[in-house]
Amino acid sequence: MASQHSELRSPAELIVVTRGADTAITPTALRDSHSAQARLEELLPPGGELVRIFGPANRLERRLADSPHLKTGAEYLNYFYLTGVTGELDELAARLRAAEEVAAAYVKPPAEPPIAPEGVRAITGRSAAEAPPVTPDFVVRQGYLDAAPQGIDARWAWTVPGGRGTGVRVVDVEGAWRFTHEDLRVNQGGVIGGNPSPEQGWRDHGTAVAGVISGDVNAYGITGIVPEAYIRAVSIFGTGSATAIRSAADTLNPGDVLLLELHRPGPRFTYANRPDQRGYIAVEWWPDDFAAIRYAIGKGVVVVEAGGNGGEDLDAALYDNRPAEFPSTWRNPFRGGEADSGAIIVGAGAPPPGFHGRDYGPPRSRLSFSNYGERIDVQGWGLEVTTTGYGDLQGGPDEDLWYTDVFSGTSSASPIVVGAVTSFQGMSAAAAGRKTPAEVRTRLRETGSPQTDAPERPVSQRIGNLPDLKSMILPR
Repeated sequence: MASQHSELRSPAELIVVTRGADTAITPTALRDSHSAQARLEELLPPGGELVRIFGPANRLERRLADSPHLKTGAEYLNYFYLTGVTGELDELAARLRAAEEVAAAYVKPPAEPPIAPEGVRAITGRSAAEAPPVTPDFVVRQGYLDAAPQGIDARWAWTVPGGRGTGVRVVDVEGAWRFTHEDLRVNQGGVIGGNPSPEQGWRDHGTAVAGVISGDVNAYGITGIVPEAYIRAVSIFGTGSATAIRSAADTLNPGDVLLLELHRPGPRFTYANRPDQRGYIAVEWWPDDFAAIRYAIGKGVVVVEAGGNGGEDLDAALYDNRPAEFPSTWRNPFRGGEADSGAIIVGAGAPPPGFHGRDYGPPRSRLSFSNYGERIDVQGWGLEVTTTGYGDLQGGPDEDLWYTDVFSGTSSASPIVVGAVTSFQGMSAAAAGRKTPAEVRTRLRETGSPQTDAPERPVSQRIGNLPDLKSMILPR
């Protein structure tokens, strides 16, 4: 689990943004966009191709028309992802920026799963012991299910109509999963996009995320926060992250939930991938990912995004500086306001002291690796999360029987928040109707168990409250 993490990186991505008016998609806009694409592909090495992030232009037009709250502009025609080329991507991006059709061309550093860095989390390798004939019941170890302020009060929500996530769909965007796991057999739709990574670490990670959200109800293993929600997955491999986000959004209805289980190295250390993850930030920093998130929000989909494990103050002036490779229209999304993506960004808080025999400071205090700032909306447990995958709690040769006690990072915090959001949407639908993305985010910020102080990690370093489903749904 520990040794693999530094190797869990997606390929770097070269993104091209062409010039184009932010108008309705007209025949002229379509013609100009296709002409620009053709001219730019003449500059590519053999095998290179520019793929539209928001899909074929004719289908995009229909999808926009079907989503009245979505911006119906030709902006979405301008985003392309390069395929078929490896090697000197920075040099190619510079060459493309010189073309008059190009507003921006930049290389995104590899994305990683936001599991807590070594030195912070417990390191307990996979157990070699054979799993017993019947897996024990591990639900008692899932303290995040408990009543507030320790947990999110999922057990109470299960007694309320819709509280198990009934009728709500979730798509997880990351690297890989194991949907054949013994505790992921019900309401699991599998992988519906991208090419899952063959790396064990990515697969363990996705399996752990799925378990937190929608692990099956049975007499063994774990139970998900919303076991009646329907969960599926889209991999970033083969398509890039923005295309994966857009593809996931197109499968969801208003009020459904999209989870982004990724972070990337940001400008603090010149976008360098590092084993300690210092300087890593939420993916909405990059223009194409931001546009894809806004696209999903425009369709009424609730987007939950890992805040990243870089230990960064996202309010820092550093993030106001526009990279020269970005479009001139780019604004710092961490400032909110007009540049607000609309996503719910998640920080990592400490579990209760002594949970699983370890102490990481006051409960709900910011963990040292978690990014913080006014843009962080809400927190989840960033350590000691019991779920499917990895095999430290129960291992052996059969991967479908693996469980962990130490899932961590904004990786573990984010699916806890997704579980709370999905339960809230299920209960809301059963009562008076699903809430909009903005309404869900406001409710999370207005309710919940408050963040606490820790030495050198005061509440002024905002990661938000831990969700409390009872306070979210009941009138005050």
